[in-house]
Amino acid sequence: MPPPRTRGTALRHRLAELRGPDVPAKALDARALAALAANPGCARRAILDGAGVNKAALASALGSPSAFGQSQFALTRGNAFEARVKADGGAELLRLVHEKLDRSAEPPAEARVPDLTATGPQGRTARTALELREAATHPGAWTLLDHPMLALDVAGSPAFLEPDAVVVHPDGSWTVVEIKSFPLLDGSADPAKVGAAARQAAVYVLALEEVAARLGAGPEGCAGGEGASARRPEGSSTVAPSAPAEAPRTRSAQDRAPAPRVRHRILLVCPRDFSNLPAASAVDIRKQRAVTARQLTRLTRIEDIAETLPEGTCFSPELPADELTAAVESVPATYAPECLSACELAFHCRARSRETGAVTSLGRPVRAELGGLTTVEDLLAAARGEAGDPDDPVVAALRRAAALRAEALEAACR
Repeated sequence: MPPPRTRGTALRHRLAELRGPDVPAKALDARALAALAANPGCARRAILDGAGVNKAALASALGSPSAFGQSQFALTRGNAFEARVKADGGAELLRLVHEKLDRSAEPPAEARVPDLTATGPQGRTARTALELREAATHPGAWTLLDHPMLALDVAGSPAFLEPDAVVVHPDGSWTVVEIKSFPLLDGSADPAKVGAAARQAAVYVLALEEVAARLGAGPEGCAGGEGASARRPEGSSTVAPSAPAEAPRTRSAQDRAPAPRVRHRILLVCPRDFSNLPAASAVDIRKQRAVTARQLTRLTRIEDIAETLPEGTCFSPELPADELTAAVESVPATYAPECLSACELAFHCRARSRETGAVTSLGRPVRAELGGLTTVEDLLAAARGEAGDPDDPVVAALRRAAALRAEALEAACR
């Protein structure tokens, strides 16, 4: 007799049904989680990502193939730049961390760069946790973790994430380092690209906070835990060294090791101007972290979205085009032009948005200014005086703009 189905297993079964029979789940990465945070109101992306649907294959099956992704040239250039930043044991990278984030510490004359090699993502995750714990036993020293592996719980399943680097400061705090190939021109970069990097780093910070919690320390300076000699928490896959046999079972708060602190200012490293020389900027990601945390909380309740779907809904790319289109359209989307650089379904959603005349296709700032006017047809009718409340400031502004345009055109025709 099979064991009774719990709420968690029932949700996993439902998500597997949405993917389609024998369709493996596509693992979420930091870019996908960051894109979710950039458009938290899109139920379509939430359910598709939560179910592990391959959106690129889905977009091709819908007849709107995605052009989303990095070019091979950009990947090669980025890898070469990252190798240069991390050369000589990460000397230049640590110098930038010291200069931008921790000038009060001793300059990093040398640093520990542990080997994080292990079998599989679970093994690498455990090895990363061990090295973070080991760094606590070297107070006053710098430690550079090159491409560590972190795990973040997303909708009841682990998402394995690989930041470019994590630095452990001499005071034991942890900093996420993001290395990007877009340039810093005169000390500043494209705000959209910086925002995307900040959202991606926020995902890594959340994952590091989970590591800190499992190691017995609260994130961002909250006390707690047994420090480096704590035993493995119940149910954790992280293996930690046990306390010596002669040590007491519990320790007082005064005897506890200082709790690691996950810093909420990350280091963004980019090429300086048009050269291949590294430059860096400290980026405060507290806002992005809060938004991402809220969106991940929403993802853990994707059963609420799944319950609204018609019985038998499936997003398998093997389905007939009309059936697959009906399944996708059964989930509301919140399209914005920014989706074109972050979501594989953006071209499909843009076409549907234009067909319905939704003002979201004009951009979120425009949508925010139009109040209750949700379609281009409503907007034009209000501007022509055919609809809308004259006392509504939005309607009044549209009619004034239409009048000014008519006057300009009349003057031009004279």
